Amino acid sequence: MSYYKNHVFFCTNHREDGSQCCAQYNAQEMRDYMKKRSKELGLVSRGEVRVNSAGCLNRCELGPVIVVYPDETWYTFVDKDDIDEIIEEHLLKGNKVERLLLDNESPC
Repeated sequence: MSYYKNHVFFCTNHREDGSQCCAQYNAQEMRDYMKKRSKELGLVSRGEVRVNSAGCLNRCELGPVIVVYPDETWYTFVDKDDIDEIIEEHLLKGNKVERLLLDNESPC
């Protein structure tokens, strides 16, 4: 059993060679935003959600990447609206956000 109801990992990796990585999509800013919103909603204080940064998750070619455990649900995102939808639907209601799901393509 997972310690947290949902443990969210944001790839915030930055590649020095300029090749595609999540940092190019404001991943750190989006991670900070999700953490802030989760705190505001009381999810963090109740121990339901933990939002962490991660190094490369090997899905670089798919854009910015988030993975939510224990569900092993992989998402991409574009902006704060997408992050809000993941919080509302997945973290609060337990529903996957189908339009933001990544399929099981091979890693980069």
